[in-house]
Amino acid sequence: MESLCSVLSFSYPKLTSTATLPSSFSIKNVASSGQRVAATVKPSENPAKTLNPIPPANPVSTTSTSTAASLPPKKVLVPIGFGTEEMEAVIMVDVLRRAGADVTVASVEPQLQIEASCGTKLVADTSISSCSDQIFDLVALPGGMPGSVRLRDCEVLEKITRQQAEKRRLYGAICAAPAVTLLPWGLLRRKQTTCHPAFFDKLPTFWAVKSNIQVSGVLTTSRGPGTCFVFALCLVEQLFGESVAKEIGELLLVGPADDESRKEEFNKIEWSFDHIPRVLIPVANGSEEIEVVTIVDILRRAKVDITVASVEKSVQILASQGTKIIADKLIGVAAKSTYDLIVLPGGNAGAERLSRSRILKSLLKEQELAGRMYGAVCSSSAILLKQGLLKGKKAIAHPSIVSKPTDELVNNTKVVIDGNLITSSGLATVAEFALAIVSKLYGHARARSVAEGLVYEYPRT
Repeated sequence: MESLCSVLSFSYPKLTSTATLPSSFSIKNVASSGQRVAATVKPSENPAKTLNPIPPANPVSTTSTSTAASLPPKKVLVPIGFGTEEMEAVIMVDVLRRAGADVTVASVEPQLQIEASCGTKLVADTSISSCSDQIFDLVALPGGMPGSVRLRDCEVLEKITRQQAEKRRLYGAICAAPAVTLLPWGLLRRKQTTCHPAFFDKLPTFWAVKSNIQVSGVLTTSRGPGTCFVFALCLVEQLFGESVAKEIGELLLVGPADDESRKEEFNKIEWSFDHIPRVLIPVANGSEEIEVVTIVDILRRAKVDITVASVEKSVQILASQGTKIIADKLIGVAAKSTYDLIVLPGGNAGAERLSRSRILKSLLKEQELAGRMYGAVCSSSAILLKQGLLKGKKAIAHPSIVSKPTDELVNNTKVVIDGNLITSSGLATVAEFALAIVSKLYGHARARSVAEGLVYEYPRT
């Protein structure tokens, strides 16, 4: 039997724009079967022929191979405020930047740092006031409460978005934002719209549509964190064309809900505690923001005690696609406590920096010796491998770090649990990973309840 050492590596091959994509991939067939995509998105008249370069620090980066890279980048505004839904903001920014968009994250607050709806601290690129005279190809509003109210009450943002609609440039909103932000501004008139189920009754009855994605002219709306990948890819398709959206979706491991099993479990044991479970999520410069934020968001919704700890000299880290995240504390301080579960997020550069942390190495070794739980997503499975923590275990990793299949590596699933170990291929599969943790800690009913709040399709049993 071949060991994992021979097939997992820190040498992450770069995936380029020539990657082969399944012909079945489309924005439509990644939407859940019961909640359709309600409009066919037409590619822009001048779609980008290739993707703009993304720093090679990410294992799923893309490279430009034609003169299209010299075209002016599409400019996108993503505003955030206190209580913005972090999954929605970060997924939109991450996906659009991977596609080559020049994304500006602007704070509607007096300061750049905001605390999102589930407690993640994000730092904007600039203040919304500095964006007032700029022209954007797309303005995309994340939801969350009270974040959607904070966006609604920002006069500068209202002016920018009104001009966007008047000039027939693209704008979009997700979750609570269509009903709470755009509706009071009068920007939903005569437009079919969807939003989070909790706010659906606020939409004009005749124009309200129960779909995951609704495109109505230059307006695109969607339902919540669980539909945000499809929402972001729909925006990419409108900006850059169908081929770019297909490529980005494939690189992010987005696929139809029924394309593979959700999880496989081996050597089943109970994960039960007589206290609120404590989980440590170490982060570094280059960590994959989608994975960090999604895991934190979902576990906090389930009432898990989360500590995000930076292995850098500062609590602020710069994630793989440029999102600035503020950790709760430094790893040295976090190491003074004991955790029921340690989860390593991926990202090429981030995984390498995590692997260099002596404190984290010590924590992981102690975790294994004590029989406590540990896990990794995406490229960070290689960290566990390096420390001998995958020995005799079934696991899964991001395809970019797997050179060939073995009996230990499990394919055609999103999450693998083996005793006290849990792994995932990462990126768009990380919601399934986080919900699997919730299910192990609290049971399937709690996981399903959290999934419903996310508007994420999850089995009843």
